[in-house]
Amino acid sequence: MIEDELLKWRFKHGSKEALQRIYQKYLNYMLTLAMALLHNATEAEDIVHDVFVSFAESAADFKLTGNLKSYLTTCVLNRARDRLRTNQRQVIRPDRTEPTDSDINEPDHRILSTEESLRLNHAFSQIPVQQREVVVLRLKSRMKFREIAKLQGVSVNTIQGRYRYGLDKLRSLLNGEVTK
Repeated sequence: MIEDELLKWRFKHGSKEALQRIYQKYLNYMLTLAMALLHNATEAEDIVHDVFVSFAESAADFKLTGNLKSYLTTCVLNRARDRLRTNQRQVIRPDRTEPTDSDINEPDHRILSTEESLRLNHAFSQIPVQQREVVVLRLKSRMKFREIAKLQGVSVNTIQGRYRYGLDKLRSLLNGEVTK
């Protein structure tokens, strides 16, 4: 975290290298988070791009005293929520990707991996957004319940309930059980 404090200070004072390092350090994390929430690579990339553009434009007014990773996570979450509200009536479908050379060498593994991934993405898209956020932040971002509670502005007990219900719903969907 010392590196982040130095990066924040250098960024605040106009260092393009600091902005570039922040981008390099957190890009994959933010893309993973956005993709897990939206299940659409194009929208995830758009959101992360928008977050970094806004972040870069805020250098002169930047006054972050907290954790840089939490700040960027909040930005991605807020934009993902906005995007989900905008697309609320549309069905979320995972993007299909073109096979790479390594995929062609192992077709059976690729087929199984793709089927499992599609099934998991479909199940994730069916759980409520608040539960999905908690599950993603806990499992992918390895955030503590306390941090997620602070981020969402609710109690730790509420977050733990959302996590438990989200996992239960996900498990039911993956096992083919019908849930309400």
